[in-house]
Amino acid sequence: MTRSCPACGADTVAFPVDEAYRELIPAAANSSADSAADATADGSVAAICTRCLTVSIPSADGGRDADTDTDTDTDTESVAVDPDFSRVSDAFPTRLERAAPLALAIGLCSSLATNRSAIERLLTDVERAGADPLLVLDRLAADPGIESAIDLERRVHQLEQLSY
Repeated sequence: MTRSCPACGADTVAFPVDEAYRELIPAAANSSADSAADATADGSVAAICTRCLTVSIPSADGGRDADTDTDTDTDTESVAVDPDFSRVSDAFPTRLERAAPLALAIGLCSSLATNRSAIERLLTDVERAGADPLLVLDRLAADPGIESAIDLERRVHQLEQLSY
């Protein structure tokens, strides 16, 4: 099911978040959850925007207009075990063990100083899973279909300085 980005309204890709990463979901995403009773407020599901790369916690209605949608599922169970991350960009990793920590790291990049250790952990996990996170971020910055909410080129440069 398609969800809308709370920041720009574009489609998002929902993905399951491994329990080890749930405390790393960006704070802005946590504040977008409607309530503690929300089926996804426990952080088991997150979503990345296909346009601005904003990471959010989808609402129980999946971001659909309640007046036009009669589907009553909470969407939590319908999140794909193998989400289609290629919808974000051809540069984005497609395997969940690479894509999920990368998406969460991108979501944390709006505050590099505050989230440094979490970003380093996530990018290390992406690398251990077999992807080059800095190369992916570089390619995302060059992708004409991406209008990132953060300055990716600047963040790549800053992350390179942190890593080496």
